Amino acid sequence: MSNQLSDRINNLPTSQTLAMAAKARELKTQGKDIISLSLGEPDFNTPDFIKDAAIEAIQENYNAYTPVNGYLELREAICRKFKRDNNIHYNPEQIVVSTGAKQSIANVAMVLLNPGDEVLLPAPYWVSYSAIATLAEAKFVEIPSTIETDFKITPEQLEAAITPKTKMIFFNSPNNPSGTVYTEEEFRALGKVLEKYPHIYILSDEIYEHINYGTPNFSIASIESLYNRTITVNGVAKAFAMTGWRIGYLGAPEWIAKACTKMQGQITSGTNCIAQRATITALDNPVSKIQFMVDEFKVRRDLILNLLGNVEGIKCNVPQGAFYVFPDVSYYFGKTVQGVKIENASDFALFILEKANVATVTGEAFGAPDCIRISYAASQDEIKEAVKRIASALK
Repeated sequence: MSNQLSDRINNLPTSQTLAMAAKARELKTQGKDIISLSLGEPDFNTPDFIKDAAIEAIQENYNAYTPVNGYLELREAICRKFKRDNNIHYNPEQIVVSTGAKQSIANVAMVLLNPGDEVLLPAPYWVSYSAIATLAEAKFVEIPSTIETDFKITPEQLEAAITPKTKMIFFNSPNNPSGTVYTEEEFRALGKVLEKYPHIYILSDEIYEHINYGTPNFSIASIESLYNRTITVNGVAKAFAMTGWRIGYLGAPEWIAKACTKMQGQITSGTNCIAQRATITALDNPVSKIQFMVDEFKVRRDLILNLLGNVEGIKCNVPQGAFYVFPDVSYYFGKTVQGVKIENASDFALFILEKANVATVTGEAFGAPDCIRISYAASQDEIKEAVKRIASALK
């Protein structure tokens, strides 16, 4: 009997970020000295005050199944965090804790989207947005931007993309992969457009909110006219160096939160009990306790921009948040380097993996085919060596 996989899984693309990371690991096992700048994972250890809270939870015998939407004490802590950092008022019934922000986003898509609905994705966008929309049987519509516009869309572009089938738009600021941060003024201008279309829901992915270098994070849900149709997604993976702890959460109108809880109850149920207890401590402590990581990311950003600025044909904007640079490498398209013809960003990313032993991710996966994503969540020495190798290979 032949394998009969569902159309659902056959139509689902493989994550290019995870695929490149897997290829890098495979080459490492073959003895290659690979510098991996493909994954968005901080290289810091989880801060001790959070680890201590997890140890205490173990000693206090937290080991039972958790409520599907998360411990009440954690949901209360999340409400305090939203009020303190984002000027958004939620009550605990509006909060759902999930196994990472990715599950939060998937829950929202599954409970709001129907087949044929359109989801607007300002490009570049995180690779999983389009896949999640596809999984929900919706159609994703890209709104393009370029390095010349700092990878930001305009209100005019947004209005032009809206159709009667538009059901949702995903915003992500600070942005993965570009590091772009929308200002409050820019978000309010986009919000003015969305005010005219009450049938459109807004998902605001703010997972990188604390990793910014001067432009304060602004939450769309704090715009009163949009509060009742905005879902704010966040988590502890990036800012607190807790990627493997798998805790994400959302704040939403209560009827959406209840629907997400219902969906999650049939998929994974509640998230890890120890990680939830540690997250209460993480969120209740002042943001200043993780500032040392943000400061180091800024040093690395400046370092990699300076180094890439000396590599012919690589053009960068100055990211204001997250820990990625997203250079335009289209200068090399159509050129032959070391006997290899480079036609697109995927060819370029594969070329520097094979010739320079540096793993990045093609911008095609993010809806930006002229670019590649480079993570600088790595040591300064690794960054220096990686760019040195790239420059040498391209010569």
